[in-house]
Amino acid sequence: MNTTLKKILKTTISLLLGIFLIWYSYNSATPAERAELIKNIKKADPFWVGFSLVLGTLSHLSRAYRWKFMLEPLGYKPKFRNSFMAVMAGYLANLGIPRSGEFLRAATLKTYEDIPVEKGFGTIISERLADLIILLSIISLAVILQTENVLTYFAENNINPVFTIGAFVVLVILGTLTLILIKKSKIPFLKKIKDFAKGLLEGMRSILKMRQKWAFIFHTIFIWAMYVMMFYVATFAIPETNDAGFGAILAAFVVGSFAISVTNGGIGVYPIAIGGVLTLFSISKQGGEAFGWVVWASQTLLNLVLGGLSFIFLPILNRRK
Repeated sequence: MNTTLKKILKTTISLLLGIFLIWYSYNSATPAERAELIKNIKKADPFWVGFSLVLGTLSHLSRAYRWKFMLEPLGYKPKFRNSFMAVMAGYLANLGIPRSGEFLRAATLKTYEDIPVEKGFGTIISERLADLIILLSIISLAVILQTENVLTYFAENNINPVFTIGAFVVLVILGTLTLILIKKSKIPFLKKIKDFAKGLLEGMRSILKMRQKWAFIFHTIFIWAMYVMMFYVATFAIPETNDAGFGAILAAFVVGSFAISVTNGGIGVYPIAIGGVLTLFSISKQGGEAFGWVVWASQTLLNLVLGGLSFIFLPILNRRK
């Protein structure tokens, strides 16, 4: 296969994949959900929605920049634009196939920066663990500020955050132990898997070798601060949530995070979960769900646009690869 044909195929496949994921994400919603989404967006104050989108974009930029601190100890310095587009392409993929975005991020850098998938994926696992620590801190703060309301909502909806987080930690530990056992195995059949496991573990250990640990910590805190702030400023877009206290917003943010983690980007579930928890703070169910729809719709639209553009521009801006 000649070089020109390879470039054409790479560009065409990326474009088609991007278009498919946008189409799939939109059509996963029911007609009623799409109608409600459009209705609530029209009601919302565009200034606050736009401000929320700016904060969301800053968090994505920071995530892409933070990634370089973990790749540098492995000897790789990818272009920032490629890291950012890989992150956004991953977010878009997650809307279609849950948790596929992490692997796509690593595969994208393999394609355009020649960074082995297993090493890139290993760094992503480590950064997710760092994110989990911050999320646990936010959950703890929410419980301290609104103990009764948060625990009441979890109990009424059969949500056990300790079990959910514990299960994730156990899976990571089991996965790591499995990789170590495979790496030490003498069976020839497992050689390729051993090589992959070795690279994955090297990527995961990169977090311990970073020279700029404080910069990594700063960006980790900044990313989650932007998540909370983009959620908070959106309350001013809906009249019913204008007077919601920070404690109520923090509780809703935690519940929304769980809704996103257990579904396809929170589609259909996120607004209902947000509306349900806000009723505990004397906010009408309709007002709470309207707020949930605006936050979910605006941030999903941001991921669709930036993710779709990333699929388009990655092969265009890397034509020489």
